[in-house]
Amino acid sequence: LVQNMMMLRFSNIAFAGIWNNKSIANVQITFKEDFGTEGRGGYFDKSGIIRDILQNHLLQVMAIVAMEPPADNSPEAIRDAKTKVLECTDEITLEDTVIGQYVRKGSNPGYKE
Repeated sequence: LVQNMMMLRFSNIAFAGIWNNKSIANVQITFKEDFGTEGRGGYFDKSGIIRDILQNHLLQVMAIVAMEPPADNSPEAIRDAKTKVLECTDEITLEDTVIGQYVRKGSNPGYKE
């Protein structure tokens, strides 16, 4: 769905009149995997899962969901539209976040195992 989000948003007349701040009061973006760290623990220890997932993926999704239509379909226009969203976004505080820790589940090892 994320790969087609811009097409869904900007090319679908069903959403054109309602995908705005007058019709949408709240958007929640949730990240959940149905598997464990699957050998990625060392990578996350070095880079940090927050930096990897939040900074690289979830903020991109948020920007696409919240941005105004870009001036055109060029990468630069899309980048500029996403940048405007990020510039208007309040800083994320620890009080506004929920952070989980992977633990053993059945035969799947925990993060530190």
